[in-house]
Amino acid sequence: MNTTNYHDQNEIWSEKLPGGHHWSGRIPKGTVLQLKALAKNANVSLFCVNANDRLERFNMPDSLKGQHTAYLTQGHVLYSDLGRVMASIVRDDHGWNDVLCGASRSEQIQRTFGTKRFQDARNQMYQNGLDGLLIEMSKYSLGQIDLSATINLFSKVSPDQTGALSYVTSDNQDQIIQLRFEMDSWVFLSAAPHALDHSTDYAPADIALSLFPALPLSEQDICRDSCPQNQRAFNNNDRYFARHSLHNINA
Repeated sequence: MNTTNYHDQNEIWSEKLPGGHHWSGRIPKGTVLQLKALAKNANVSLFCVNANDRLERFNMPDSLKGQHTAYLTQGHVLYSDLGRVMASIVRDDHGWNDVLCGASRSEQIQRTFGTKRFQDARNQMYQNGLDGLLIEMSKYSLGQIDLSATINLFSKVSPDQTGALSYVTSDNQDQIIQLRFEMDSWVFLSAAPHALDHSTDYAPADIALSLFPALPLSEQDICRDSCPQNQRAFNNNDRYFARHSLHNINA
């Protein structure tokens, strides 16, 4: 694991995302969002959109194709569907983040864990990733038509010889993932179990969220310089923000 620090240690805010629950917020360009798993078998389904243009969103196929990978980890970036970098994974203690399975659905959680509804269990109700993300997205006038593939942080899946995927159980406690945001983004999170997690009990891990100011990009950057495609995507960001700056000056 690369131990280089990418933020200045001055925490802007922190809060706990309870296991199974969901969260959303605007994460500014030039900050690092840190997620820390507080128990084993952690999972955080993440989706993001450009806060200044909600038609620009995280694009899973381009993120994998451009970086020649089937999963995302430290050194990779999250591409938008316009070929720009939304966020960079600058630290990943887990080492593998699933982008193939999507957020868990209600029928998957019910089939594995059964049912506990709000009327009976209140905040201990069983929740799924898809509904959690859609609840958060609805606060910003976004819906299911706007949601594409997610990234499942802290979760690894493995194929068998037929191509069927299985969830790999892991003791994630105290593992940290840090995302450096390269554009202002609306970020949507769900800490519900992974779709393929077949644990005996419904016990999704709590997640500690923290935000820090990012350090400026150095001459050599772990994400920008990991492949030529990423360098081109960062150049696309530079052109995009240069146009915005020129527009603001002329206005």
